[in-house]
Amino acid sequence: MPEAFLTLLLFQLLGSGLQMLLHLPIPGPVIGMFLLAAALLWRRNRASVNQADTARAGFDSPALGALARALIACLGLLFVPAGVGLVTQMPLLMANLLPIAVALFGSTLLGLLVTAFVMHRATHDRPAPEKIADTGGQVL
Repeated sequence: MPEAFLTLLLFQLLGSGLQMLLHLPIPGPVIGMFLLAAALLWRRNRASVNQADTARAGFDSPALGALARALIACLGLLFVPAGVGLVTQMPLLMANLLPIAVALFGSTLLGLLVTAFVMHRATHDRPAPEKIADTGGQVL
């Protein structure tokens, strides 16, 4: 698992370096996350060309999978500092309650509409769900 953690830190460092070098308005760790996803997809595509077994090609890194599961299990702890920060800024939040509420509900509605539009465009040529064969709950 240490090599998987080092991989995550390396991609975060790479993303932060690119962000600073190119003066991008996107946080460096987010850039690193996209670079890691691109590297994993590239690895999967390259391995699927070279191997007959494409179902497991590229994503069979047990250490990276175990680290991802461990980090997701601890994800709830990351909300504690944000909650404390909200409580300490309560007077400022109450003074700006209306703009915050409008922004929150507006962005939620906009996100739902964009998601619905993208899903509609992405699935418009696929058969209706009623016509898809039942696989007994198996997704892939």
